Parts: sequence; C-alpha cells; structure tokens
Amino acid sequence: MTAAFGWLRKQLAGILALVLVLGLFLVARLPGVSAAEQDAMAGRFRFTPMTIALPAAKKSQSIRTVNKAYKNITAWISSVGAAAAMNDISGSGKADDLCLVDPRSDQVVVTPTPDSGPRYAPFALDPAPALPTWDFMAPMGCVPGDFNEDGRTDLLVYYWGRTPVLFLQKATAAKLDAAAFEPTELVPGEHRGPDGAYNGPMWNTDSATIGDFDGDGHIDIFIGNYFPDSKVLDPREDGGVAMNQSMSHATNSGGKYVYRWAGGSSGAHPSARFADASSGIPPSARFGWTLASSATDIDRDGLPELYIANDFGHDHLLYNKSTPGHVEFGEVTGVRGAGDPKSKVLGNDSFKGMGVDFGDLNHDGLYDLFVSNITTSWGIEESNFQFVNTAKDNADLTGQLKKGVAPFRDESGGTGTAWSGWGWDVKIQDFDNSGENQIAQSTGFVKGQVNRWPNLQELATANDGLVSNPFWWPNAKAGDDIAGDQTLHFFVKSADGRYTDLAPQLGLAVPVPTRGIAVGDTNGDGLPEMAVARQWEEPIFYRNDSPNPGKFLQLKLTTDAPVAPGPLPAAGPPAIGAEATVTTADGKKYLGRVDGSSGEAGRRSFDVQIGLGREVSGPLDVHLQWRDRTGQLRTQDLKLDPGRHCFRLGAAAKEM
Repeated sequence: MTAAFGWLRKQLAGILALVLVLGLFLVARLPGVSAAEQDAMAGRFRFTPMTIALPAAKKSQSIRTVNKAYKNITAWISSVGAAAAMNDISGSGKADDLCLVDPRSDQVVVTPTPDSGPRYAPFALDPAPALPTWDFMAPMGCVPGDFNEDGRTDLLVYYWGRTPVLFLQKATAAKLDAAAFEPTELVPGEHRGPDGAYNGPMWNTDSATIGDFDGDGHIDIFIGNYFPDSKVLDPREDGGVAMNQSMSHATNSGGKYVYRWAGGSSGAHPSARFADASSGIPPSARFGWTLASSATDIDRDGLPELYIANDFGHDHLLYNKSTPGHVEFGEVTGVRGAGDPKSKVLGNDSFKGMGVDFGDLNHDGLYDLFVSNITTSWGIEESNFQFVNTAKDNADLTGQLKKGVAPFRDESGGTGTAWSGWGWDVKIQDFDNSGENQIAQSTGFVKGQVNRWPNLQELATANDGLVSNPFWWPNAKAGDDIAGDQTLHFFVKSADGRYTDLAPQLGLAVPVPTRGIAVGDTNGDGLPEMAVARQWEEPIFYRNDSPNPGKFLQLKLTTDAPVAPGPLPAAGPPAIGAEATVTTADGKKYLGRVDGSSGEAGRRSFDVQIGLGREVSGPLDVHLQWRDRTGQLRTQDLKLDPGRHCFRLGAAAKEM
C-alpha cells in the first residue's frame, strides 16, 4: 500500500495534467449537429449533376512540362489552372454560358450551360495567330466583362508564361464562335519576337478581378502574379526560376498591377486601351504569391476595396482612396485581441490564402468575408478565416478604415468552418433562397497513389533559407498524392448559428480535387446553379433543383450606355460594383452586388441574387447604389416585389 501510494504521489502531477487537458477538451469541444438535423437541412437542397459539352482538344495531358529546376515537383507546378466563369456571354438574357479553362488541353472554352440546350457549338479561344504565342504558356483563368464598353460580353484570359489577353466580342459577328472575338493585348507594347513567337513580359498570373477603382465610371483591372517573371513551363530551361523564400512571409513573387481604362472602340475590329496605374498599390502589397482577389466596396463610398489573398504569407486588404484618374490604395489591418493568434488577424496572417469571397453572413448590412487556407488534419492544419465585420454601422466602419484599422474578427472556429481541407475557391451564396447564405468551397491538391504528406510536413518545418530553391523541395511528381481525395464542401448554417458540411448528403463530395466554382441562375427560376472546375478531371455542372425554395430578389443591373448594334443580341454593359440592400420589416438586411470577379478561379454571374426566405412579402424596401458612366455616385430607394427585375442605371434607375 505504501509503495502504491508513493507511486501515485510521484505521478500526481501527470495525472492532474491529463485531467486538466481532458476537462478543457470537454469544455472547449463544440457541439455537433445531429444526424437528424443534418438530414432535415439537406432536404432543403437538391443538385443534379450534368455533363458540360467541350470542343475537341488539340492535345491531351495529365501533367505539365516544367523548367528542369522543377523536375521533382512537376505535380506541384501542375496543381492549378482549372477555372470556371458563368455569365451571359451570348446575349440570351440569362447567365447560361460558361468560360472554362481545362488544364488537360490548355484550352479556354466557351460553351452553353448543359441545362440550356445546344444553342451553339462549344469553341476554344486562342490568341494566335493575331497575337504572338509560344509553346510553353498555359491559361489559368477567365474573367467576363465589357472591356471596350459596347454592351457585349468580352473575356479577359490570364496565363502562365504570358501577359493577359482581352478577347473582345465583335459587334459585326453573326455567329457565336471563336471568330466572333478579337484577341487584344492588355499590356501595351510589341510582344512579338523576331521569330514571330511571344517575346514579352514573362508573367505567371493566378488572379484577376475588375472594378471601377478610381471612380471615373469605367472598369479597371487588377492582375496578381504568382511566380516571379520566369519561364516556369519551359522544359528546355534549367534554372532562372524560384520557389517562395518562406512558408509564412514570402515576397519574392511576381508583381501586382492595376490597369485603368483609357478607351475602347466597337465594330469588326474592337479595341480596348488600359494604362498602368500600379503605383497606386502600396509598396507593402506589391509582392506576394497571389492566388485570389476580390474588388468589393465594403464601406459604400462607390470605390471598391481590394482584397489580395497570398500563398505563403500575409494577405492584404487595401482601402480605396482613389480619385478619378488617380488610383490610390492604403493598407488596413486587423487589431489583435488578447486571445487572438497573430496568424488569425486580418493582414497579419501567415497562412496560405487560397480563395476569398465577401458576403453578409449575419444580416447586419455589413460585408463579412471568407478566406480559404490549408486545413488538413495530420497534414498542414491551419484554419480557414470567417472574418466577421465588428463595426457598429457603416459610419463606424468607414471611420476605422480611414484610421488604417480593418474591423474584422475570425469566427471560423466557433462557427464550424475553420477546417475543411486544402482549400481553394469559395462562394458565399444563398442556394435555396432561405434567407441565409451557404458557403461552397473547393478543396484538394494533387491526386495520385503515393502519399506525400510526410514529405510536405518536413518541408513545412524547413529553414526558410532552403525553401526558395526548388532543389530542396520533396518529390511531387506524377503519381504522387497530396490531399487527392478531398472534395467540394457545402457549409449550411444550422438553427444555433453553426455550420455543417452537407456535401456528402447532397452528392457533392466527389473525391476529386476541385478548383473554380462558378455561380449564377442559368434558367431564370431564381435558384443559382454551380459549375465546378476540377484539376485534371472533367468540369461538372450542378443544376439547382431545391424542392421548396424561399422567395428571392434577382436584379439585372446594366448602365445606360449605348449598345453597339449587330446581328447577335448583347447582354448589355454590366454595372460592375452596383450594390443593392434589402431591408425587411423585422430589420434584417440583405446585401447583393454586381461582382467583378471574387474568388480564386471561379466567377459568379453579374446578376444580383438575394434569397429572402419564405415569410417575406412584398413590396420590398430596396436601396440601390451605383456610379454612372460620368463617375457620379447615384442612389435610389425602390419598392419592389420579390422576383426578377431589370434596371438600366444612369442618372436614375429605370426598370426595363
């Protein structure tokens, strides 16, 4: 007995520590959502998968050629490029067209959504022969917009191994096909070398977004590059490339650029001119391994703020201080509370910034935002960010932004959205018009047979002096697997305010790495569909067949600028950045905007889509705000019934 008591006394400290840890675990453990409640929540949604028609491919590949210095990490270098945008490209009046980037063929594809019928044959866009190309470039994303201001939807395509290209839709085209688009350089200058091949700046772009940054009434373009300017995909080269100089604060990346609209023309050979206004980006934000971005006017002054999501280091929220003709941003950062880890403070994070979207998650009339990171248990477990706006009201928000403070607090841990996988694109959207936004998120990295997580974990703890050299990186080749069985996630808010992932119940949890998520109402029923780009797999379309949706307000907002006449219909010039606020009788607010291109590689349509729930009745109090083509900030209060409405925005909003 004495010996046992002595042993117990010696072990008492350890036993107490175990009891304390267990007690803290039981106290801190968040309550889960019961299976019965999950089933009831899942019953609100129904998505029907459909195959997307693609044109014949000129080539087929499952991994990219790379610079010899990258030969041991070919799968890593091949892990991005699957992208999807949903919009009205054909002028049908609905967001029933897709612009896809397919890494298997390195094609940029325009195709009808599969629920809209074979309205035209799918086709691929190619800069050549009008513009110079070369063998070792690859498209990474597609951004719709009206870049020459003729009312027809154009497409901005960005690449690795080349500067971006504007594909301007010709007003004279009688058929929607590749010949209906005029390839035009975004970056001015002669990019054709003596041999006829591309010989311009060697950009490696992974993100682009658009908005009227200087408030002059015209749409500008942000470009975020990833790798430093170099021949990443050229297998003839051995060196001249780099990886990130740090896993948490790398800045040896490609540059950040803003191009301000300077003019355009329509007709058989349309044109668009943009001037470099990149000096408006503060020095602290000009470098970083950018994967995603968003231009959203969070303080309602008609000037969009710019969020830059960077891999391997700090993200940046840039407050817009521009004036017409002059772009100027200032960086704002969050305030660290006593219990906040530094990496979860906006602007001071050291996580992997893979995707971003803005939306009001709590009906206070202020934008919140969600940022994807790498959150794999037993792999690299960072945290997603569900940054909730803590300002009292818009005036308080504006005052704090002007002082350099970003009043956002991460609540992902408490709400159940902190951990999902190797995150990428994210979309905040109300898919069943319940009045509560859901969060769709793509995850997964490279799919193969050999588990390389242990090697990656070693790299994550390596000395920063080694990681910038590709030689020291662990193998990630064809056949290797890192998070290859991760799936699409679909977070739905429960009655207690926590979110649960219902992708498995809804048939969305297919074990294939996903990238861009495109969102829009393709058939006019008021329910947004999804198109999901998948890395090295065929893209997939999910028709929204939710069985008992709530009411909605859908707004098609265009400027009152003239539309160039022609044989084909035109979608009209979108009022990028226009915002709508619905206030209901119980004081709840619902926000919507004409989104310029938030996300990683997926783009929502230009339609403003607001779910209202089943109890709301009209007429609704709707506040519109926009800038007209002269740069004048306009507002108008309307009474609208739920449903679809089309407005032309000039000095006043006129319903069509």
